[in-house]
Amino acid sequence: MRKYFFLIVSTGTLVMLVVMAKTGAPLKTATTPYGILDLEFAYNSDKAAAVLDAWKAQRNSDNITAAKINTQLDFIFLLFYAAFLYNACKMVAGIYDGAAANTGLLLAYGSIAAGLLDIFENIGMLLTLHGHYADAIPLATCIFAIVKWLLALAALLYFLIAGGYYLVKKMRR
Repeated sequence: MRKYFFLIVSTGTLVMLVVMAKTGAPLKTATTPYGILDLEFAYNSDKAAAVLDAWKAQRNSDNITAAKINTQLDFIFLLFYAAFLYNACKMVAGIYDGAAANTGLLLAYGSIAAGLLDIFENIGMLLTLHGHYADAIPLATCIFAIVKWLLALAALLYFLIAGGYYLVKKMRR
């Protein structure tokens, strides 16, 4: 059963990556080359306003609505990627002992924390997209984003490196 769950969250993560890329594509402009990430990392009201203004300036597009939809879809995506990273780290941790196993378990729980932080980040972005962006909101959103990305990337690196090392070692036998 656990194998099927991992397959489902892996597939869901990949599908949602594609969905997020498609819905976020219009948000990549000359001024906002990183799309929604430019809003995630806008740490004050001036930066947030500059991102919103850049999106509003695009002719024949409703990028604010696109950003809202992309952010709303991220609530689904975070369920998949957090579950994927949690299970991936636990699976790899299970093949090791000692520090490598403990690191994997810690990063598995860090993946859940990343998903929770993503919820708060999304709420901050939605508030900003609805015109509420006093300095505290973009700053909190940015802090949530930074910590989320650090946790998620650390978990992904653990899975790829420790899991890859195990596979290479196993193939050499």
